[in-house]
Amino acid sequence: MSLFERWLTLWVALCIVVGVALGALVPDLFATVAAAEVAQVNLPVAGLVWLMIIPMLLRIDFAALGQVGRHWRGIGVTLLVNWAIKPFSMAMLAWLFVGGLFRPWLPETQIESYIAGLILLAAAPCTAMVFVWSRLTDGEPHFTLSQVALNDAIMIVAFAPIVALLLGVAAIVVPWDTLLLSVGLYIVIPVILAQLARRALLTRGEAALEGALRRLGPLSIAALLATLVLLFGFQGEQILVQPLVIALLAVPILIQVYLNSGLAFLGNRMAGEAHNIAGPSALIGASNFFELAVAAAISLFGIQSGAALATVVGVLVEVPVMLSVVWIVNRTRHWYEAGPAVRRHALKEPSR
Repeated sequence: MSLFERWLTLWVALCIVVGVALGALVPDLFATVAAAEVAQVNLPVAGLVWLMIIPMLLRIDFAALGQVGRHWRGIGVTLLVNWAIKPFSMAMLAWLFVGGLFRPWLPETQIESYIAGLILLAAAPCTAMVFVWSRLTDGEPHFTLSQVALNDAIMIVAFAPIVALLLGVAAIVVPWDTLLLSVGLYIVIPVILAQLARRALLTRGEAALEGALRRLGPLSIAALLATLVLLFGFQGEQILVQPLVIALLAVPILIQVYLNSGLAFLGNRMAGEAHNIAGPSALIGASNFFELAVAAAISLFGIQSGAALATVVGVLVEVPVMLSVVWIVNRTRHWYEAGPAVRRHALKEPSR
């Protein structure tokens, strides 16, 4: 990990401060940037996401994707956390904190809307940005890509029924244009561009590819920080006007992130998966596809609703909290690899 990456938490903190300050000082500028969207997908943010993930995708050799089946235990653990635990644990936490413990400090008319927003957030697992988190934990890139693609496929059929069940709504209006456009923008197009660039570089030899990866690494992190400035700038006024509401809504989100990332990490350790599988599994299990969640909240409840605000709080805490999960995953590597199941499967590896 480079010196810049080691101090990434500091740069993130500075970007948060800068984003909030700029959002409050020049709100019209950020309003103009925020308006540059199609189907609730912000195009400047999409461009920055490309800069973040294309260097990660350049590392992936699609010819090796067939090997990902050997990590079926990791895939199973991630799917279990994403679809059988995460939405329901968030619903429980939302009802406990927002509907119960924090009710006296929140606007009574928005309580149910806040709960709905938190449920929408948890029902959409992370997609593109997990490539950044996986890279920071030295995660297995083929596993990460396969798991993200599988999540996207499941999300198309499972998002609406799960949300409908938890919200008690008979017919959820899924913003299909947002869902499909986001999958195309954040997964399909970057994968195609990265593979075309990889092939072009490999025609000049492995050294050309490695040199390009070294040069693009800092660009990926810079795009992450620029994204953070934009996201916090978009909500600068909201943060300053409603700091207590935002802080209270962040509590169940933070608990949910650490709970589900911990379950995925420990589940992989018990299953005997390698650390470079457990890391991205934990990160995929904890993070959210916030573009879809925000769009669904606006579609169902309106742009000024508590549901929309709750999903935006998920956006605000996403990067800082995921960096903390990355730190935990990296710091516990020695403990993880000392697990008996992990050692047992590692001993069997050469015979495959």
